[in-house]
Amino acid sequence: MIRIDSYPTHEYNGIQYRMGKVLPYGATIVPNGVNFSIFSKHATSCELVLFNKGEKEPYVIIPFPEEFKIGDVYAMVVFNLDYETVEYGYRMDGKFEPGEGFWFNKEKILLDPYAKAISGRNVWGEEPDYSNQFQHRGRIIYDDFDWEGDRPLEIPMQDLIIYEMHVRSFTMNPSSEAKYPGTFAALCGKIPYLKELGVNCVELLPIFEFDEFENSRVINGRRLYNYWGYSTVGFFAPKAGYAATGKYNMEVDELKNFIKNFHKAGIEVILDVVFNHTAEGNERGPYISYRGIDNKTYYLLTPDGYYYNFSGCGNTLNCNNSIVRNTILDCLRYWVSEYHIDGFRFDLASILSRDQNGAPMSNPPLLEVLAHDAILSKCKLIAEAWDAGGLYQVGNFPSWGRWAEWNGKFRDTMRKFVKGEGYEASNVMKRIEGSEDLYYNRTSNASINFITCHDGFTLYDLVSYNEKHNFENGEENRDGCNDNYSWNCGYEGECTDIAVNALRRKQIKNMITLLLISRGIPMILSGDEFCNTQFGNNNAYCQDNEISWLDWNRLKKNEDIFKYFKKMIGFRKSHPVLRNCTFDKGYNKTGYPELSWHGEEPWNLKNSDNTLWFAIMLAEEKEKYNVECDSYIYIAINMHWESHGFTLPDIPKDKKWYMFSNTNFDEKINNFEQKEDILLENQKNILVSERSIIILVGR
Repeated sequence: MIRIDSYPTHEYNGIQYRMGKVLPYGATIVPNGVNFSIFSKHATSCELVLFNKGEKEPYVIIPFPEEFKIGDVYAMVVFNLDYETVEYGYRMDGKFEPGEGFWFNKEKILLDPYAKAISGRNVWGEEPDYSNQFQHRGRIIYDDFDWEGDRPLEIPMQDLIIYEMHVRSFTMNPSSEAKYPGTFAALCGKIPYLKELGVNCVELLPIFEFDEFENSRVINGRRLYNYWGYSTVGFFAPKAGYAATGKYNMEVDELKNFIKNFHKAGIEVILDVVFNHTAEGNERGPYISYRGIDNKTYYLLTPDGYYYNFSGCGNTLNCNNSIVRNTILDCLRYWVSEYHIDGFRFDLASILSRDQNGAPMSNPPLLEVLAHDAILSKCKLIAEAWDAGGLYQVGNFPSWGRWAEWNGKFRDTMRKFVKGEGYEASNVMKRIEGSEDLYYNRTSNASINFITCHDGFTLYDLVSYNEKHNFENGEENRDGCNDNYSWNCGYEGECTDIAVNALRRKQIKNMITLLLISRGIPMILSGDEFCNTQFGNNNAYCQDNEISWLDWNRLKKNEDIFKYFKKMIGFRKSHPVLRNCTFDKGYNKTGYPELSWHGEEPWNLKNSDNTLWFAIMLAEEKEKYNVECDSYIYIAINMHWESHGFTLPDIPKDKKWYMFSNTNFDEKINNFEQKEDILLENQKNILVSERSIIILVGR
């Protein structure tokens, strides 16, 4: 028996078709054909444009009959298509009145917003044919990937160690020795390395399809690209140029295989997503998709029809319009259900809280529906809680108990404190405690703590440069942030001075120590664990070269720093008191406060914001944290340029203080690796060298 809806009812130039199903949107394989469905509120007509793979001219353009439109949705089933060779787009007709927000142009062929795969940039950096009228083309995917029982890992938020990386940068340098450098496949070869380091979550810079040739130019003989990818072409399609198999249209399977293998290794995958704007830019930008499909619905427009630019990239998506809101929801549901993605970090997320006039909303519908969605219920949601329009919401981002935030205040506070700026002590303590002042009505799980990220200096450059050095970007060093709170330790850039280099290594260890002992979720920038450098460039968004590529030779050169990162990650994992997300500080069954602050004398913290030295003690209760025995952690922090002595707190008589780490000890110079904790000879006092942190464990 054959279903009646698998029969064609119409024919056009030898192509058979019939009225389709309005949902789901996009191109969906159905019995004997493909269902095409697309929304446009203001279009007066729509045509489906079909191409053979790679050909400039379409082989057929099929008008949607008026009866194929239900509400504002055009739907059609086309029969007997070759899924592997067909490429498709749409042409929309309607009013062209930019002052009213209408940009319809029937001559433009438009990309399906719901395209699950996109042709046009299949091989990274391969010069496109700009004479081709249809640059970005929808493709049809046949979903037959074998997940072998895989599912999102659902690691508890407080247990995450996030590692931010760029897919291409991570393995592109020849020193990575990757078989398929710069691809999803190459990442799988680095799983043993990530496991050894101890991270259990990677956060990938944008992997939705984008055009690396957007604003591409040649500066000083070097091709610059849209390298980071914060300019989305298609929200449902993976970046084909990031796949070794992209030229064979196999990027979907390659990405899924990467995710499956990372999950097998116990590593979650979070995607950095950009829903605040698209690659179509401002009034001078190209027609790609939304502008020609329904400009007035998809973008925030001024009363004169111009684009609001809260993104700094030319346009702003109308995220709280019901149509756009549902598109974003459909997209995230798709990536969670079809790709098993564990979470999302939302670029310039404050834009998602703006209404159609650009004003911030107290209860943005989009953020609320994402927080309460059934499919996304176990998914991590992380906001970059600011935008380019001046809206800064760190600590105040609408959360419904679900959203976490990049804590920019943690970054700035720790940078200033470690370089020796006064009047930061109380802020440092707040950040170590989990930023209760910001997230008092949530938990410290709301705080994504970081000192470096893709945007800005690497950790090595943070201690090696006072000023940004972005001249290779071709913008006369005007781009990039000027407020870096960096310190070069006495010499700008690379140097051979032993004392300067030793101080830099110590400062790196100081910062990673503060990051990993703080409550909240730590995030590490890839390569920081072996002193990767961008040569002082703090805005490498366009650099597809050694500036951005991780130099794995530095891992051998800086193995001591790698081992310290590894050691501190292991320390955090072995002491759940450091990961407590409830702001507990009071007395527990050990007889001590779970978290207490101390000065040079125990229990006597000087009430001065200007101090650069103090200590923290944590009492880890056996029963509460399901550990072998009660234990105590004492961390003496001295960012002063002079040494300071500390009297140690008394602990139960059956316990002794052991030295876990001392950032003043330079393993590289002394060629010594501490294999186990060292029992202190003096159980009463300890001297902390200048700009150093000592961690003791009482057990």
